[in-house]
Amino acid sequence: YDILMAMGGSAVYCGSIGAGNTTKLANQIIVAVNIAAVSEAYLLAAKAGVDPELVFGAIKGGLAGSTVMNAKVPMILDRNFKPGFKVDLHIKDLNNALETGHSVGSPLPLTASVMEMLQYLHANDCGQYDHSAIAKFYERIGGVEIKKQ
Repeated sequence: YDILMAMGGSAVYCGSIGAGNTTKLANQIIVAVNIAAVSEAYLLAAKAGVDPELVFGAIKGGLAGSTVMNAKVPMILDRNFKPGFKVDLHIKDLNNALETGHSVGSPLPLTASVMEMLQYLHANDCGQYDHSAIAKFYERIGGVEIKKQ
């Protein structure tokens, strides 16, 4: 514990061997699904003719606000998909999450849906983009870019 605290700001013991990995997978599921939800919501705004940047300003401080939204929406609006966490790496993590879910009998339908979005991005030369490029999947099926107006 002391060694971990010297390297980071917090350390939480989650259980015996394997619990930390499961915790990491849970985190990756939440991040991926959150980016997909953000992308879907901002596609709605763009398709409806409402400036996604104004929507972001209006809702980021409310219940829908999140660290993911604050980090990824500005990237999406600026068309900046330079990798922080790559699509291909998130595919690896979600594959591990799905395998773990299958092995313990935990259904993960949202994870499976986002995995298909990531696989689409990988197949369309976006595997090295930041995972905020999930927005590009929505843009493709929605026929509009999510950007500042």
